[in-house]
Amino acid sequence: MEWFTAPDYWLARLVFQRALAVVYLVAFLTAALQFRALLGERGLTPVPRFVERVPFRRAPSLFQWRYSDRLFAGCAWAGCAVSAALAAGLDSLLPLWGAMLLWLVPWALYLSIVNVGQTWYSFGWESLLLETGFVAVFLGNDEVAPPVVVLFLLRWLLFRVEFGAGLIKMRGDECWRKLTCLDHHHETQPMPGPLSWFFHHLPRPLHRVEVAANHVTQLLVPFLLFAPHPVSTAAAALMIATQLWLVLSGNFSWLNWITIVLALSVVRFPSDPPSVAAAPLWYEVVVLAVAALLVFLSHRPVRNMISRRQVMNRSFDSLHLVNTYGAFGTVSRVRYEVVVEGTADEAAREDGDWREYEFKGKPGDPHRWPRQFAPYHLRLDWLMWFAALSPSYAGPWFGTFVERLLENDRATLRLLRRSPFPPGAPPRFVRARLFRYRYTTWRELRETGACWERTYVREYLPPTRLTGER
Repeated sequence: MEWFTAPDYWLARLVFQRALAVVYLVAFLTAALQFRALLGERGLTPVPRFVERVPFRRAPSLFQWRYSDRLFAGCAWAGCAVSAALAAGLDSLLPLWGAMLLWLVPWALYLSIVNVGQTWYSFGWESLLLETGFVAVFLGNDEVAPPVVVLFLLRWLLFRVEFGAGLIKMRGDECWRKLTCLDHHHETQPMPGPLSWFFHHLPRPLHRVEVAANHVTQLLVPFLLFAPHPVSTAAAALMIATQLWLVLSGNFSWLNWITIVLALSVVRFPSDPPSVAAAPLWYEVVVLAVAALLVFLSHRPVRNMISRRQVMNRSFDSLHLVNTYGAFGTVSRVRYEVVVEGTADEAAREDGDWREYEFKGKPGDPHRWPRQFAPYHLRLDWLMWFAALSPSYAGPWFGTFVERLLENDRATLRLLRRSPFPPGAPPRFVRARLFRYRYTTWRELRETGACWERTYVREYLPPTRLTGER
């Protein structure tokens, strides 16, 4: 079938596949370096405890059959290796069926991690990576030209990401409709970046322009993805520019990067396509069958998008094949942070020698400037932002986190930037206090050198020690 392939998009496929493999690599590296403290046998929310109460059909995963920290580490590092191989182009050296199987490996491994990842893997970009990765399995390699229906599925996914995000904003916080959300967002977002302070201090009229441009990009431009070239290419380029602006303004893990990767699949690069053989019949049958399945399953995110009760970042099946997306339907006006402290004093006095634990990404010391971590995902730091919004978000894990700090647990301390207590000398008490944070003004920055100003609000967790200690 001549209509089945689009040879002019061979370079778009190549760029998309290599970029997607890099995102996979970051995701697996994040898992490999953080899982032991978060999900391991002595983690904050252990996988063995989770799989005891959640059946395979609700959370299909390799770890439903067997779990050990060594096995999890092996899967995570294997995912890193396969992702690196795909980024280097190993799939182009294999026969078509072999390339498809190779692309299936990181999808299956990451699905196994996400489905036991609990609250640490509850972010929309986990499902977005899985849905994108599944579609990529059927994109083919150098043996055939890119299939038209798979390119359409990628555009359909990009449309749902952008349009869904636009709708959730218009239906959510009124500040999006009043064009005032960016008066607060850069200051209250989960993980500020090194430039977020400067974005916050842009003139307010420019903030209005930013919000209006965002609405255009998310509510109007997505429809142009289905127009012929060059209109579709221009639409994708505008989306890429918008996402790069977001990359500069904050740390949103790989959400912006995976959206850019999807947009790259739409770009028709000026190049002469190489000569390739016609797609084999079995490949056409498989691709069309999978496309039909995904289009059928899409009725659920479509119903969600048109619903007045639209929800964001929801998976409709345990394989994360078709999902709904969106972020920041509500924007916080005030930033709160949980500051965790420990003391080696015999008694937990208010005026005692309390020393602050420093996190890698979340605000702490007002003089410490935020760093750029995205696309790497600091999972504990993100959850600490939710914990500051409400203690209920931290209920399943915060108590265990404090217990691990009291033990000076090495795996847990690796998640932090710095512990104020040396190995072998754990704190006797740990407490948590809630502070209100705001960006300093230009004048305050010049006078104090601090990018944050913080004010004590209340006690978050009273001084706590290990059970049985005196």
